[in-house]
Amino acid sequence: MILCGMVCAVLVLFGGLLLEEAAQMHSSLSWVSHSAEVLKTANQALGHLRAAESAQRAYLLNHEPEQAKLIESESQQARRSAATIAWLTLDNPSQNARAQNVRALIDDRAANLHQSSEQIRQRDPAEPATSARGHFIMLLVEARLGDFLTEERMLSNSRMATAGSRLDGIRWLVVGGVPITMLLIVLMGLVLIRRIRRPVEAMMAVMSQLGAGDRSARIEGAMRSEEFERLAQGYNAMADELSVAVADQNHSEERLRIANLELSRNSEELRERGEVIELLGGMAHRMQAARTDEELASVIRVFVPRVLTDMPGALYAHNNSRNLLVPIAAWGGLEVESSGFAPDQCWALRRGQSHFVIEPGSDIVCAHVLNNPHDQPDHYHCEPLLAGGEVIGVLYLKGVVQAENRFRLTVLTENIASALVNHRLQRGLREQTIRDPLTGLFNRRYMEETLALEVARASRSKSALSLVMCDVDHFKRYNDEFGHDAGDAVLQAVSAEMRARFRDGDVICRFGGEEFTIIAPGTNAATLSNRVNMVRQAISELAVHHAGRTLGTVTMSFGIATWEDSMERDGSTLISAADAALYRSKRDGRNRVTIDKRAEVEEGQEA
Repeated sequence: MILCGMVCAVLVLFGGLLLEEAAQMHSSLSWVSHSAEVLKTANQALGHLRAAESAQRAYLLNHEPEQAKLIESESQQARRSAATIAWLTLDNPSQNARAQNVRALIDDRAANLHQSSEQIRQRDPAEPATSARGHFIMLLVEARLGDFLTEERMLSNSRMATAGSRLDGIRWLVVGGVPITMLLIVLMGLVLIRRIRRPVEAMMAVMSQLGAGDRSARIEGAMRSEEFERLAQGYNAMADELSVAVADQNHSEERLRIANLELSRNSEELRERGEVIELLGGMAHRMQAARTDEELASVIRVFVPRVLTDMPGALYAHNNSRNLLVPIAAWGGLEVESSGFAPDQCWALRRGQSHFVIEPGSDIVCAHVLNNPHDQPDHYHCEPLLAGGEVIGVLYLKGVVQAENRFRLTVLTENIASALVNHRLQRGLREQTIRDPLTGLFNRRYMEETLALEVARASRSKSALSLVMCDVDHFKRYNDEFGHDAGDAVLQAVSAEMRARFRDGDVICRFGGEEFTIIAPGTNAATLSNRVNMVRQAISELAVHHAGRTLGTVTMSFGIATWEDSMERDGSTLISAADAALYRSKRDGRNRVTIDKRAEVEEGQEA
């Protein structure tokens, strides 16, 4: 009992130490998360301030009230982010002082931007001085914010190191505590073994006598333990009942033999089902991980023939937009029509349950089987794939599904239906995250990710990469004169024209509002300008109609820039260069294509 108490005390102590280390680890990770939040908010403040500056430059060029509103909105966002930084760093006086300094500079820059926008609106000639001062303040903001971010990253690294040391402490605690605890448990086990050995030896002797045929053998004498006394009494009672049961032994043996045969059959069936479930589990994991239709088809072609052996077949998925069952995969040498078939051509989909023909004339043959020149309608099986009452697809098998394969088919169709639903949802979600809902073009987030990848590829391979920035000329006029729905119609029309005119390899994105971006890998500005001019000409010839009215001529201005090694790797410098070229097009009269000056100089040198 003393040893048991010692073991319990050691376990409690060990658990307490682990809890304490875990709590310290949680605290360290919380501080790391805090630093991450500070860094994120600081970058957001700088991003909003830069966005306000970009809006100011646009406002300076086109004097659109929407740009003035954007300046105010982004400035307020920057000020709120700066205030959040100051609040988040209250725990760190030195960082808080830096944050307060940055906040004051951002507030000053925001006020400067407001003053500049007012000067622009009033055509104030004092604007250049205000702009110079704003540029100086922005440099101060970036410098102070850079110092702040550097210090916060160092603080984050220190906190990560503290968390690592806590983790090492937990590891050493486990390495040292577990062997000690195991040793105490072993010692306690040895003591218990000694206490139970004698009673057990006495019981084993009596059991040996019983096993030798002496049914009168009983356990007698003190067991020195209440538990063993009860066990001895139970054994003696069992021996008495065994003597009575011997008389029924002959009858029981026959029943046992029959039960054993049944158990063997069930065991074999369970083993087979276990193998099928394991195989289908591997198939389900791979189908859930598939990202493309071809990957999903590869999984189907590999695993289905292993589940339903020697049975050719094909999997059809329901295409909602076309209302057709289109083939995804076929196996076993079966040839299917790539055009697919309508849902009403399959009796399994009509009835919502299995439909099969086991011999000619045994049931109605589906129209899609009769129309397939590669198939003979003498025996086949169609299994519908449904989810929530909706048609997902159909599994077509060439042959007869025997009774022993019904379980395999049921589990297989459930797994395939679930995978098809998941695949459809993943594809839909992916499209929603990268597509602009109005125009169907890629959105700005996808553009930024793709541009970074293309810049990295161009940098490695030393290949050309160009970028086009463009927007609709006088777009505000369409909204003001015809309404925002008319403006949407214009955006949709020019988007469709650009999709039709640019190469398949070009990435066409909606940058925001009426602005668009085209990423053109493998081409320089001069070559690209010819293609862009054709797009510009085609758009100028568009006749956009809305609500029975013609919206007038639509024109667009374009700016082209080509990637250089001196530019930022995230593509921001390339975007700025193309944007500057776009504004030159606007300034020079709109409805034109302008190449970035650096690209013109480089092409002239090459010539």
